Amino acid sequence: MFFLQMFWREVRVRIAPSKPALDPSVRGIEIYVASFWNGVALYLSFYWRRWKPKISRIMSSNLKVASIFAALVLLWLASGLFSEPDAPASNLLDAMGAMSDSPVPAVVVKEIRAEPRKKRRILRGKTVSKQTASISTEISGIVVSRPVERGARVSEGQVLCEISIDDRSALVTEALATVAQAEIEYDGALALQRDSLLAEAQVAQLAARLEAAKANLLRRELDLSRTKVTAPFSGVIETQPLVVGDLARIGDVCATLINLDPILVEVSVSERDVGALRLGDVASVRMSTGHYFEGTITFIGSQSDDITRTYLAEITLPNPDYQIRAGLTAVVDLPGETLSAHLVSPSLFTLNDAGVLGLRTIDPENRVQFYPVAILEDSPDGAWVTGLPESVRLITIGHEFVSEGQIVEARTATAEAISVPDR
Repeated sequence: MFFLQMFWREVRVRIAPSKPALDPSVRGIEIYVASFWNGVALYLSFYWRRWKPKISRIMSSNLKVASIFAALVLLWLASGLFSEPDAPASNLLDAMGAMSDSPVPAVVVKEIRAEPRKKRRILRGKTVSKQTASISTEISGIVVSRPVERGARVSEGQVLCEISIDDRSALVTEALATVAQAEIEYDGALALQRDSLLAEAQVAQLAARLEAAKANLLRRELDLSRTKVTAPFSGVIETQPLVVGDLARIGDVCATLINLDPILVEVSVSERDVGALRLGDVASVRMSTGHYFEGTITFIGSQSDDITRTYLAEITLPNPDYQIRAGLTAVVDLPGETLSAHLVSPSLFTLNDAGVLGLRTIDPENRVQFYPVAILEDSPDGAWVTGLPESVRLITIGHEFVSEGQIVEARTATAEAISVPDR
């Protein structure tokens, strides 16, 4: 117990050597530690007889280690006997009291002025083809030819696949003969009618027979022509479900054709911005591939989407080389009005107690002010924002440690401490 008491006196002196008995916090710790060690002493004295043999064995085997440890403890305690009793202490409470008496906080400010900036409407969309068609067969038969392959560019009227002719050519020849025979009979009936040798009803019957023969011929010729499936417009072949040897039925898709020139970019415009769009306005488009293009607004929807409450707009881009593919993600920069804005560093943004994004400035009396701002545009030099006065002294260093209405010491930003991007 002697060593424990000496240990505590040394700890107490090192914590508060100038006021060992008068400091309430130190005195409380002293009472708690004394009570703890008294309990330990009672516990050890109660079980001493039971543990004495075991402790003796342990101490005998580790006598050297215990001796070294005891010597170190005694040396540490002895070092405090020769310390200065009245040396000043850096008490935690005294340090906190010194912080509460700190002077007016200092901040670094820089005066910035507004500049005209064109408002940009940045929208995300995707490219879509102007025309997409699934070209189907109109007759049944075996696919005997597929002149073009998937991915090829074709012109209007070019053959995409061919169906076997079978007896369709012979049926056309038969229909031609029927038409010729009907024409001869009809011409003879007309001659007899002029001589009043044939009734008018008989002539009319032969005329109807001739028209039926001509209609049959037309149908046979149409069936023959349908053996060649052609492109209704110029484009690129996307799919070809039928291959040579397949049995095509009426309605089977021979090929899917996509027209990519021009190509469209579809975007969804909010209710707030749709009124500012005009047909014919030029828009800049950046594709996910990194390429930039310019197009023209060719369509603005009149009915909003029931779920998103946005309006569909289309930008038409020339694409003669099919460089732009359908389905690409696109970022569209739509024109807007010119506004007065400030260029600031994004690191200066802060939130007030209500969670509103803004910037901290100071007024002529060096009083901190908070201005809510709206980000107009992000740029490599910083962020363009609206909501600030025309000229304002912006806090560039120390804005995190001051609050609205607080008086501060304003210092002009130096070249090393400027946080607002310079251009």
